[in-house]
Amino acid sequence: MRAYHLETFGTIEGIALRDHGGPRPVPAGPTGIVVRVRAASLNKRDLLILRERYPLPAVPGVVPLSDGAGEVVAVGEAVTRFAVGDRVSCTYFPRWRDGRITPDLVDQPGCTLDGMLAEYALLDEEWAVRVPHHLTWEEAATLPCAAVTAWNALTGGEGGAPLPGQSVLTLGTGPVAPCAKLLGCRVVSTTSSEEKADRLKALGSDAVLDYVRTPEWGSAVRELTDGGADLVVETGGPDTIEQSVRASSLYGQIALLITASATKSGIGISHAAYASSLATIRRVFVGSRTQFESMNRAVATHGLRPAIDRVLPFEDAHEAYRGYAEDAPFSKVVVRVGT
Repeated sequence: MRAYHLETFGTIEGIALRDHGGPRPVPAGPTGIVVRVRAASLNKRDLLILRERYPLPAVPGVVPLSDGAGEVVAVGEAVTRFAVGDRVSCTYFPRWRDGRITPDLVDQPGCTLDGMLAEYALLDEEWAVRVPHHLTWEEAATLPCAAVTAWNALTGGEGGAPLPGQSVLTLGTGPVAPCAKLLGCRVVSTTSSEEKADRLKALGSDAVLDYVRTPEWGSAVRELTDGGADLVVETGGPDTIEQSVRASSLYGQIALLITASATKSGIGISHAAYASSLATIRRVFVGSRTQFESMNRAVATHGLRPAIDRVLPFEDAHEAYRGYAEDAPFSKVVVRVGT
């Protein structure tokens, strides 16, 4: 069995490939399952962990990446949720099943638990979910972090999901636009280039604004949506929160994913922006297993397919990290682990 381990922080070369040898691993206890990983994908949090800028300190030597998918190849004697041959993915918060998250549930694969950048992953059956059958391994590997975050941002508020016909604003690329279209919403997106705008429209955005050409895009969104977006999925944090508030409808909701950036340590909203709004800001941090399963049902029902920018072989994991960090890919960067 081969697996990458984060041995030295701060450098991609500090992620070392180890060959553990020996036979295939066995389940870790009566409720354990062994997953033959077929693909894994990167998220921004993986770069933050590498650079020691993530809020949750990583365990030295941990196997990286929260996101991955594969097939169950062995089960413990007490396992009831899965059988050999099932297609599964690990959840981002393996111990968070439903309801509100609490401090004792924050362990994460690729950080405090071994992640998915390995040929085999040892999970508890409660940590895994089935993935939609129509997805390729590479597509299924993109779901646990970004897709569940998008689903939670859209559906996890106290008032529930936005209604068909209501407007959703997304910042940049990602899975929010196609998920919002599943709900029948009108989607407005911001991006920085005409090429990305075309791809966003292909994914379901009804209108796209170039934030470089239109730096005051908040007022432009209000014009496009006849009064502001009913839901803003805020992924830029300190760099965009001011315009997001200005883009929101009077009683809109802002799902806030990021609270710091490379240049700013916290968010700030001017009096002029917030005084003109009664919007509610809701902090979102991925989601529970129940939300993951709910999203998978919607993905399967509508045949939704995640967007992938590139796929690299297992041996090129360093190049996958480097490309994700330097190339500003439109969508997901995936590592194919096995055939």
